[in-house]
Amino acid sequence: MNDKTMPASPESKGAMRFVLLIGVLSFFADFTHEGARGVLGPYLASLQATAFIVGAVTGFGELMGYALRYFSGRFAEISGKFWPVTLCGYLLQMTAVPALALTHSWQSAAVFIVLERTGRAIRNPPRDAMLSHAAKHIGGYGWTFGIHEACDQFGALCGPLMISLILVHGGSFHQAFAALLIPAMLNIIFVFIARRLYPAPEKLEAGNTETATTTTFSHIYWVYLSGASLVALGFADYPLLAYHFTREHIITVDWVPVLYAIAMGVSGGSSLLLGRLFDKYGFRVLISLTFITAFFSPLVFYGGVVGCVVGAMLWGMGMGVHESIIPAAVSPMTPPSRRASAFGLFTGVYGIFWFIGSAVIGFLYDDSLHLAMLFCLATQLASLPAFIWVYIKSKMAK
Repeated sequence: MNDKTMPASPESKGAMRFVLLIGVLSFFADFTHEGARGVLGPYLASLQATAFIVGAVTGFGELMGYALRYFSGRFAEISGKFWPVTLCGYLLQMTAVPALALTHSWQSAAVFIVLERTGRAIRNPPRDAMLSHAAKHIGGYGWTFGIHEACDQFGALCGPLMISLILVHGGSFHQAFAALLIPAMLNIIFVFIARRLYPAPEKLEAGNTETATTTTFSHIYWVYLSGASLVALGFADYPLLAYHFTREHIITVDWVPVLYAIAMGVSGGSSLLLGRLFDKYGFRVLISLTFITAFFSPLVFYGGVVGCVVGAMLWGMGMGVHESIIPAAVSPMTPPSRRASAFGLFTGVYGIFWFIGSAVIGFLYDDSLHLAMLFCLATQLASLPAFIWVYIKSKMAK
């Protein structure tokens, strides 16, 4: 019988339902926090924040959103409380976003921006570890995380579009943030549903009975982390790009979330394809895409209207690569019992470099647009030797 006509096994059906259910709750999560994120740059600017403040605040938010992940993942790993940790993270994040409607200074807004990222830090490692257990039944890690990222980014497309619609019809930033309470509540509902239906997702991974026998990770893991950190160092956060668009009058404020939605649409759409390609071709996909997406910065900073649209699309593709291929690549490098820590440590270091890079890019931008662009381009291209080394070592290991 042809494999294509064979019915799916109960295990694969259950695994796919779990991935899709996590995708639905992630859709509403991204609808909420990315809806706000698309206008944070102009909002902070309206509160008299400089480019450096925008870069530092959003960068520090990313620092908290990543640096705390190791502790979150490690705690979930040791305690076995994957769902409670995940729920706490979602509750904090989904509360912080609508609370931006209550802010009237960049300092108070900064508090909730950082709290939102902190909630994201708490919930991501245990959620990704649970999600990884479904991969073997539905085609691979790249496909699993690609499906999840596509759901994520579909929400990230819809959220900014709703915010843009509110602003176009004369609504204020505060009204837009308040409207995000609805998808935030839906997210929490689906978290409880997922917890009820799949209380022990680790059972989805057949034969997952091993226990961690080492506290260290492989050399490949660490070299891969060094390359990803360089990518993060030069990956400008969207609020800073939005600040540039509005300061230079390239596009108007109400079009900023639309452009962000386009970037997120590209990110989500490409995640499915990139996940499949990664499962088939491995690190060759990551190497090629890192080179291509590195050129978002000259397009965004020098390209005018057309350049900023194309550059934002490349930026969105880069975001999809980071959010889907990174966990897909880390999963096979570590045993199932250590994945929460592996995800947490990896993304924690990644976030520290993102914070440093965001602050540096904002500082350079205030002084020289050329230096800001060169910093983004050079640091991302500098990651390629590390990825090439990982690719070679991975091929030799097979």
